[in-house]
Amino acid sequence: MGEKVKRSIEEKRERALLGGGEKRIDMQHKKGKLTARERIEVFCDPGSFVEYDMFVEHNCSLFGMDKEENKYLGDGVVTGHGKVFGKSVYLFSQDFTVFGGSLSSAHASKICKIMDKAMLVGAPVVGLNDSGGARIQEGVESLAGYAEIFQRNVLASGVVPQISLIMGPCAGGAVYSPAMTDFVFMVQNSSYMFITGPDVIKQVTYEEVTQEQLGGANTHSSISGCSHGAFENDVEALNKLRDLMTFLPQNNRTTPSQLPSEDVSSIADVPFLDQVIPHNSALAYDMLDVIKASVDDRNFFEIMPDFAQNIVVGFARFNGRTVGVIGNQPKVASGCLDIDASVKGARFVRFCDAFNIPLVTFVDVPGFLPGTQQEYGGIIRHGAKLLFAYAEATVPKITVITRKAYGGAYDVMSSKHLRGDCNYAWPSAEIAVMGAKGAVQIIFRNSVDIATAEKNYIDLFANPFPAAKRGYVDDIIQPRNTRRQICADLEMLSSKMQSNPWRKHSNIPL
Repeated sequence: MGEKVKRSIEEKRERALLGGGEKRIDMQHKKGKLTARERIEVFCDPGSFVEYDMFVEHNCSLFGMDKEENKYLGDGVVTGHGKVFGKSVYLFSQDFTVFGGSLSSAHASKICKIMDKAMLVGAPVVGLNDSGGARIQEGVESLAGYAEIFQRNVLASGVVPQISLIMGPCAGGAVYSPAMTDFVFMVQNSSYMFITGPDVIKQVTYEEVTQEQLGGANTHSSISGCSHGAFENDVEALNKLRDLMTFLPQNNRTTPSQLPSEDVSSIADVPFLDQVIPHNSALAYDMLDVIKASVDDRNFFEIMPDFAQNIVVGFARFNGRTVGVIGNQPKVASGCLDIDASVKGARFVRFCDAFNIPLVTFVDVPGFLPGTQQEYGGIIRHGAKLLFAYAEATVPKITVITRKAYGGAYDVMSSKHLRGDCNYAWPSAEIAVMGAKGAVQIIFRNSVDIATAEKNYIDLFANPFPAAKRGYVDDIIQPRNTRRQICADLEMLSSKMQSNPWRKHSNIPL
């Protein structure tokens, strides 16, 4: 009897490993996609993945689903835990070869189990999504399964990092689970997300649009902002996801791992930074040059690089310590804050604050983008999100004003008034209510000698001294010393303890 059971177990394991069968696996490969198990092999450290619920089957008996040929071990999703660079992570990988990866009650229960365990032990959750949506044969049971997952997304938010990688279709209600995770990435030409598909849209609005145009990786990474980045293929996406994991802590009670560091006093100057700001303040430069020259090994993991490019956000290290970096981008819209930039920045700041990641902000902002489109779109409400996020954050906050810091945008960008810990200005900084031209036309509107008035205004306000005199910046530093100063401040602030007044939750202007 024992031998018979052993053989049965091994046979079932072999069946489970094949998912929907070799024919469907071949079809998956022809599309340029890896299978659910191959994706796990690429993502996890070799031999580290431990699978749960391999023998689970659905319990639907309607529409012929109770027939043996419609029973697949694992029920279309592979779940378990593994290691990424030696650190634990819980994950699920949907198997498109089994009923198109559609979600059944059993499928959902498997996902909920690993999410519960991740919160219990304090480890990140990664979802590899490749699903046609709800399993229609199960009706409301499938919908209930989605809701159970949504509830856990909410409970895990701010407790453990949650990351979604869309590697195939993700449509209808299924999109709301990734939408509530911390980061969503997509694979170009093979993944798409939308609430209603092209056929429904054509029937209702008479618009003709392809799946790729409607919800492809490029659309969501550059237009809607629903995706934090797009990668060329499955392997690149999974390897980049591994890189991202190195910057993140395990949970909200820990800090990211610190890499080997050197004595702060021995950190070299960066002479390049002395030349990066053009003498003409109307000329643009690339804030990415400033960021990469300042961080360890020029290693900057940019988040949402193709969306709201007038602000740059991402992860880097200073002397081995993980930080979240935010910077205005003068190359795009002069670095003005608009609706999309405000939302992008606010969400990133709140993630870093939730997971104990210090914030380093590089400021070159001439203000909020003017225009009826922005006003009608709610720039007041959306701009307040970034202000709220910075003001609420209790992690170490270091700010460097490289050039312009005008108007309300100066306040918003992690100013001293929002509990900034260390605020610096470069000699090129201009901290004022507005630029010289606009200010002079208001103050000296009846003056004949506008040029002289403009020069006087620049001498008075278009420099870092008025702010420094009032203690609004802690020091005026040479650009070349920026890296060393930030590293020293992060070391000093590593023991910072700050909290906000007790409340059930804040009411950020959504």
